[in-house]
Amino acid sequence: MTTVNVHEAKTQLSKLIEAVEAGEEVIIARAGKPVARLMPLEASKPRRRLGLLAGQLTVPDDFDAPLPDEVLNSFYTPL
Repeated sequence: MTTVNVHEAKTQLSKLIEAVEAGEEVIIARAGKPVARLMPLEASKPRRRLGLLAGQLTVPDDFDAPLPDEVLNSFYTPL
């Protein structure tokens, strides 16, 4: 871990970013007091791919057919 003052951070920002990219953590201090931390970002989660299960699942033809009366009536029971 490296500690630098604000002025040095301003003048050496590119080098500090290179150090962070290499995995190092950099603390920026003002008057000797730490005020900020530069650290590498965590790798983002891989994006989900659409269609990953294409051809492996089937939807029945009656998927959106009306429900049987006994099931429909169960939704309308009096309280």
